[in-house]
Amino acid sequence: MSENEKAPKARAGAVQSIERAFALLETMADAGGTMGLSQLAAASGLPLPTIHRLVRTLVDLGYLRQEANRQYVLGPKLIRLGESSSRMLSTWARPHLARLVDEVGESANLAMLDGDQIVYVAHTESRQSMRMFTEVGRRVSPHCTAVGKAILADMAPDHVRDILRRTEMVPYTSTTITSRDDYLDQLEQVREHRYAIDEGEQEAGVRCVAVAVPDYAPRLAISISGPTGRMSDELIERAVPLLTEAGKQLAADLA
Repeated sequence: MSENEKAPKARAGAVQSIERAFALLETMADAGGTMGLSQLAAASGLPLPTIHRLVRTLVDLGYLRQEANRQYVLGPKLIRLGESSSRMLSTWARPHLARLVDEVGESANLAMLDGDQIVYVAHTESRQSMRMFTEVGRRVSPHCTAVGKAILADMAPDHVRDILRRTEMVPYTSTTITSRDDYLDQLEQVREHRYAIDEGEQEAGVRCVAVAVPDYAPRLAISISGPTGRMSDELIERAVPLLTEAGKQLAADLA
């Protein structure tokens, strides 16, 4: 067989290795950032020797780290990639958030699931004298936010239960959902209505409505938030289709 005949197979093998390596990183991120070789093999369906080769390469590159208990954790080199990705997401989201602020009049946010937490990656403030300010980079629990509910409602139930098992459902306000069963029931409502609401569950006096950004692997949600007195049911009813359209447009841009 000539070198030219061998080349396509070699290129295909290299691409497959890259796909597998990134799939392992995503599997670990979904599982909270820590897994053993046997867990990775079971989750990925790949043979253990293949998993071992991929993991050793990722460790050598700094994208994974092996702990004393022989478990593997996501490595510090991923932080730089994540920070750059977050900045780019903010850039792409900015025009969509600005349009929502113009149309609805309240602050708009973009958030993503990072491990077991929600991190805000973009924010555009309302021009109202009293407005909500969400710090980009802020991390919150998924159980008390509309963006968290919107994202988790789009995920497989077993994966959601895994996240909730690792989540301390702290009662930040009197309306925070602290029962996992109640939270799972609310996710069913989110799936039915295609939007999620935070009824002052993270911060008293603040109401938020969110929808998931469709068909995008780093799980994202886009939201509108404001004081409870201004975030009326009528405003939310008007905001939901605008949020849904903004999410679709953002997904198209990211694709």
